[in-house]
Amino acid sequence: MFGWKGAGRLSASLIILTALAVTVARSDEISPEQAEAAFKGKTINFVVALAAGGGYDQYARTLARHLERHIPGNPTVVVQNMTGAAGLRATNWMYTAAPRDGLTIGITQRSVLVEPLYGTKEATFDPTKFSWIASLNDEAFIAVSWKGRGLDSIMDAQSKEFAVAADGPASDDYIWPAVLNATIGTKFRIVSGYTGKAEERLSVRRGETNGLVGWSWAALQSSEYDDWKAGNWQIIAHLGKGKHPEFDAPSIYDYATTPEAREAFDFLGDTLALGRPVFAPPGIPKDREAILRLAFEATLKDPLFLAEAEKQKLDISPATGEVLAERVAKLYRTPAATVARAEAVRKQALGLAGSSGKSP
Repeated sequence: MFGWKGAGRLSASLIILTALAVTVARSDEISPEQAEAAFKGKTINFVVALAAGGGYDQYARTLARHLERHIPGNPTVVVQNMTGAAGLRATNWMYTAAPRDGLTIGITQRSVLVEPLYGTKEATFDPTKFSWIASLNDEAFIAVSWKGRGLDSIMDAQSKEFAVAADGPASDDYIWPAVLNATIGTKFRIVSGYTGKAEERLSVRRGETNGLVGWSWAALQSSEYDDWKAGNWQIIAHLGKGKHPEFDAPSIYDYATTPEAREAFDFLGDTLALGRPVFAPPGIPKDREAILRLAFEATLKDPLFLAEAEKQKLDISPATGEVLAERVAKLYRTPAATVARAEAVRKQALGLAGSSGKSP
């Protein structure tokens, strides 16, 4: 909608208030003056559904340092980690218990948002009812291994068992290897129960596991770039269509020899399109939803934020709250027959995963 140009003439808050005056036009909505008063002196809790030290946490903490000055009234933004069930615990809390005043926002693992579509009873939320604020990036996903372990390609995993690290059954790094086992005959043994990517990466380094399947390319660059450049981390597959321009690895579609495999990969791809989604509880006032969306849009274009993100090698390719809401709605318009087939593959995948908890 607007960028940061002109920041020398207008303060960040004034830019938001000016845009808000255009966005919120109805007479019964909050005025720009009321918007500033609503946030001034307040604290916004930014709930991260994953553990500290991982990619989601890094994005949230970097963003929080710049978000404050783009919200009218310049409230304090505090990041809090609420771990459990690969993001389900925090996402459930955001839906059922979080305050609905615009002072609580969250970021969760995108794969968690599909759980209600599968009928997972532990998922007590309806993603279509959240207030979607922004997606931070639309990123590539990869399968990686540590050098010298014998896992140099997907074909290696089709002929021999390899342990891979994961959080829990709702996480990307659990779902992807499980689905690959069910669709293309890999033999990944999923070692789950790690509390986040930092712990999972450490498990690979220590030799407890051999790699990660379902990790983001952006996260590898931000947290393990030097070891990747040194050849310690090997990218064995791009979990998307075609080759990625920034690394040399085959597409997982190259191994999809059946329509069922391709359909499963397409469905997972629609989930990946949710990126790193930021949201608020359902039912927050529409004016505050508009303020938060505009503030995120301004922050994600702010040169100061972008410079810090680049320094940390964080990929920023955002989508607006409106676009993210439509992506969620599109996912939940998936034909029932497609969902049923995806669920069948998933159930088969979980049965074939050979999952085990991590060693104490």
